[in-house]
Amino acid sequence: MSGDVLFAGSVGRTDFPMSDHKAMMASLRRLMELPDKTRVFAGHMQPTTIGKERRSNPFVLQALGGG
Repeated sequence: MSGDVLFAGSVGRTDFPMSDHKAMMASLRRLMELPDKTRVFAGHMQPTTIGKERRSNPFVLQALGGG
């Protein structure tokens, strides 16, 4: 369960008061340490996998330094 951190093709918002963009990026990097086949059930949207998000999610790519 990723709550509002990682979604299929997106991530949680960090433009709210008290939000922390750096903490979000650190959380995404930590999630990406999981195996590709790990299923992700987010607070919104359809389920996905760590592998799919690692390959195609622009926010994850940014967190990993590739985007």
